[in-house]
Amino acid sequence: KETINELASHYELHLLSGDNPAERNHLKNYFSDNENMHFEQSPSDKLAFIKNLQHNKKQVMMLGDGLNDAGALLQSYAGIAVTDNVNNFSPACDGILDAKQFAKIPVFLKFSKTSMKIIFASYIISFLYNTVGTWFAVQGELSPVFAAIIMPLSTVTIVIFTTLSSNIAAYYYNIKH
Repeated sequence: KETINELASHYELHLLSGDNPAERNHLKNYFSDNENMHFEQSPSDKLAFIKNLQHNKKQVMMLGDGLNDAGALLQSYAGIAVTDNVNNFSPACDGILDAKQFAKIPVFLKFSKTSMKIIFASYIISFLYNTVGTWFAVQGELSPVFAAIIMPLSTVTIVIFTTLSSNIAAYYYNIKH
């Protein structure tokens, strides 16, 4: 319940279930918005639902636990199969999550957003590095030997920056490797 509440405070949540509506009363304890609970959903209904959200410019992450979710998992921006045994067969998806780790989804999403910022920052550093290097090269103030040294150094700088930043973020979010 805490995980769903935390996710609902940041994201629009929908429940797509192949079960009958008799489960609605039990699930009301978890999902406060009764409008976003959809029952008796076939695999094609789930796929159509995801496509409709995407048509309305939503970035969709789908969590599913069975083969009847395979199409929707593939269609979504990020498809995560939730399973009790990660060694069993899972539908095609972007990731597999051990069901015991379900409560960590909000932390993983925050870490993912931070990681995207780190990648963006590394592109900026690379752009600045190359802009300064190009300026000196055009001015004729960059010797070939110095260019040969500084070129791989820029790559090493980016690799070190992203590695250290990612490790610091993982430590901050308490994500174990």
